[in-house]
Amino acid sequence: MFNAKSVALGAEPSAIRQLFAYGLQRKAEIGEDKVFDYSLGNPNVPSPAEVTEKLKQLTTQDPVSVHGYTPATGNPTVREQVAASLERRFGGDVTADDLFMTDGASTSVSMCFRAMVTPGATDEIIVPVPYFPEYRTWGEANGGKIVEVPSRSDNFQLDIDAIDGAINDHTAAVIINSPNNPVGVVYTKNTLEALAEVLRRASEKYCHPIYLISDEPYRELVFGDHEVSWVPDIYDDTVVCYSWSKSLSLPGERIGYVYVPKKASNAHELFTALAGAARALGFVCASATYQQVVGACADVMPDIKPYERNRARLMKILDDCGYEYIEPQGAFYLWMRALEDDAQAFSDKAKEHELLLVPSDSFGVGGWVRLGYCVAEKTIVNSEQAFHDLYNDYNK
Repeated sequence: MFNAKSVALGAEPSAIRQLFAYGLQRKAEIGEDKVFDYSLGNPNVPSPAEVTEKLKQLTTQDPVSVHGYTPATGNPTVREQVAASLERRFGGDVTADDLFMTDGASTSVSMCFRAMVTPGATDEIIVPVPYFPEYRTWGEANGGKIVEVPSRSDNFQLDIDAIDGAINDHTAAVIINSPNNPVGVVYTKNTLEALAEVLRRASEKYCHPIYLISDEPYRELVFGDHEVSWVPDIYDDTVVCYSWSKSLSLPGERIGYVYVPKKASNAHELFTALAGAARALGFVCASATYQQVVGACADVMPDIKPYERNRARLMKILDDCGYEYIEPQGAFYLWMRALEDDAQAFSDKAKEHELLLVPSDSFGVGGWVRLGYCVAEKTIVNSEQAFHDLYNDYNK
């Protein structure tokens, strides 16, 4: 009676969302200050003042011009504003015609998968592990095969040799996410240059372009002296998927873009395929209001100091307890080794102390948990004893 794949997807639990829902329930039962919810990547830093001011300004304008449809590709003025911002920041020849405004990076990535994969064929998308779990959902829903390739176990940088070994004639694309969710690692320029060389050789060998999808919702959230490379400068056949959800603290407003550089192979045809993919997915246009907001705020950078403070506080607590973790270089996630091989069992044990930690099985690997530290500072401070108690459960 119903589409079996849709039923299966609807019934399939999301560990992240389940944990978040559990947290809401527990907060209602015992009090918000007694639950330490590290489950969701929901920014706790307010949107910049420029965002608020632009929204106020829009409320005084003609409602038709603010809320009416835009072209499917986006408001022409906004596309020009965003293109100009990218050109100022990264150089190159970026124009409005290279940009397709979307309702966030999720739609951007799903459009890319649909545009690059032929239904019924054997096209493959390589995904470094660990990875954001919806990549598999979007890739398979659009007719592709997801090929998991483990990252380096010592630092979670890309394993270039493993990716090279996974590429074959069916490879349509490789997707990367830097700064990375869930680990918080930033891929080095040397790593990306090595990947680009592998992809160039493979594209030549198999006589078709292998695209690199750079999923970048955390681009501006980077700490210390780490740098996020502009991937189109490193590999011509790059497509950038972006969202302002994290940088401008607008996750619920759903606004982003896909950028197809002119130098990408078959750039015009690819852009047309993206437009067709958006249409097939039922995408009409991105939020007309928030297109204007991000157009006006395209150069606005986030305040990352609260994330830096939270990061430092959380690492201090974990160091004092004796946990092993990967020091976050960007985004707002910390990747901590579970105190037993079964990440789900460890997550369940943590819940006994009201600590909500996402098991790594959701991200394609066992034995770790993800902590989203984009929370109120007091949540981290108040969770210290719970982390000590959890550690002691395993080290009595």
